[in-house]
Amino acid sequence: MSNIISYDERIKNFDWSISEKELDYQPGNVINIGWYCSDRICKLGKADKMALIWEGSQGQEKRYTYNELRLTSNGVGHFLRGLGIQPEDRVCLFMDKIPELYIGFLGVLKIGAIVQPLFSAFGDESLIVRLENAQTTAVITQRKHAPKLRKILDKMPYIKHIIIVDADPAKPLGDREVAFDMDHAFKPEDFEIHPTKAESPSVLHYTSGTTGQPKGVKHVHYSLISQYLTSKWVLDLLDTDIYWCTADPGWVTGTSYGIIGAFSNGVTQCVLDAGFSADNWYRFIEKHKITMWYSAPTAIRSLMKAGDEVIKKYDLSSLRHLASVGEPLNSEAVIWSEKVYGKAFLDTYWQTETGSIMITNFPGMKIKPGSMGKPFPGITATVIDADTFEPFDGPGKIGLIAIKPGWPSMMRTYWRNEETYNKKFKNGWYLPGDRSSIDNEGYFWFVGRDDDVINTGGHLVSPFEVESALLEHPAVAESAVVAKPDFVNMEVVKAFVTLKPGFVGSKDLDLEIMNFVRKKLSPLAMPQEIEFIDNLPKTRSGKIMRRILHAKEWGEEIGDTSTLEND
Repeated sequence: MSNIISYDERIKNFDWSISEKELDYQPGNVINIGWYCSDRICKLGKADKMALIWEGSQGQEKRYTYNELRLTSNGVGHFLRGLGIQPEDRVCLFMDKIPELYIGFLGVLKIGAIVQPLFSAFGDESLIVRLENAQTTAVITQRKHAPKLRKILDKMPYIKHIIIVDADPAKPLGDREVAFDMDHAFKPEDFEIHPTKAESPSVLHYTSGTTGQPKGVKHVHYSLISQYLTSKWVLDLLDTDIYWCTADPGWVTGTSYGIIGAFSNGVTQCVLDAGFSADNWYRFIEKHKITMWYSAPTAIRSLMKAGDEVIKKYDLSSLRHLASVGEPLNSEAVIWSEKVYGKAFLDTYWQTETGSIMITNFPGMKIKPGSMGKPFPGITATVIDADTFEPFDGPGKIGLIAIKPGWPSMMRTYWRNEETYNKKFKNGWYLPGDRSSIDNEGYFWFVGRDDDVINTGGHLVSPFEVESALLEHPAVAESAVVAKPDFVNMEVVKAFVTLKPGFVGSKDLDLEIMNFVRKKLSPLAMPQEIEFIDNLPKTRSGKIMRRILHAKEWGEEIGDTSTLEND
């Protein structure tokens, strides 16, 4: 059994009303993602079906049926309403991949508030920027992460509540803190869902840009229409599937496909909240008989590095479909996965701003290793000239990926930053900021970013944000941050630093600066290498020429240096 129908059949007479019909949604009616991912599944007769199987780093396990998902998310909503949380208030989820993160996400949406998921490894600087921009009302977190919030609480008067899901009853709570035990809280059988409509805001995800602060990408409840159908058709989710999306819900894949897509399709999903190791992952697949596995190229390349022998220790025969997301999947990884698992990882292309899969390798479609595939039905995508913003005539030319606006899960704006949002659109196209070519069969081939954003392990890191953090270190005079090639992560952060008088570059200073950035921002943003230099390359007007540093790292032609100072 499968959802597989040929790509040509899928795109013929496609309309998003297919998804609306399957979800029993009429335009103009109430559409609440929290309700659709729990209550609706129960109404379909699947109340006793397993919804979530969670495993922690010590092997501990928790399980929730769809009825328990419904009741427990009702409990979260009831608790938040009791605190005075209003519709469209921003509620930040700042937790590891624990059940409270997944179920809390639905509970926040049920009361019409806006979910703001943040990666739990973020440091205080990363938190301040994002919480300040969102003017967040409440943060749901764990004891282990609460100190980061306490440290910056005096700078955040808009935060009324810090909700700690595993508070120690023997210890007093701090300022504005409140304890909440999700599993033992009151869970109302009948809970009034806030009547959100198609354009009611749902999720606020933060993404990095080339310059300036991270941008809050605003999505709406109507995004469900895209997320439900792409999950069903591309991830080929079936009622019988045991699904594993390895992404953290601090990032958009972990919400669009690790929460919304999975639960709206009524499948059983597994979550592993533990560090990466090939043995750990393969054991998890074998134990839970995972059938559909959605992961990232970074993880796949790490598994390649671990070798083929380790695979022989485990029974992975349950796997029937594999897909990848977050960054380009190199052809070697596709060929390798077919060899060792008997199935190829299918590459999917999309981003935080698109909310759902845009260009993809469809199940049943001919796979060209290294290609992003073709546009999802209902998506009009092409490659345009960067100067004219017009589509190219004929295949093979490299240009900007361009998508016709109007799909259900498209971001509605950047939070409090309409000006930057408007810059994402040119000549009637939405521009994701990536370059590609299209071959004569309509397959897209990724070339690279059109800006300086660093894609490290599928997570976008802003050079500006890292440079700003570096400049706060007492030894750093100037800094420039670029991507450096890396086999596993594709790119990692490298910093070029000039020092203030009295400081000398050394291994100790190198580590000190790295840890300084890690604590301020996150482990992902921490430079993997710091090179101390006397002068940064600059234009005559004083602008740092990052492209020269980037070209040296990647062994590329440096190009025109006529504007370079002291050329």
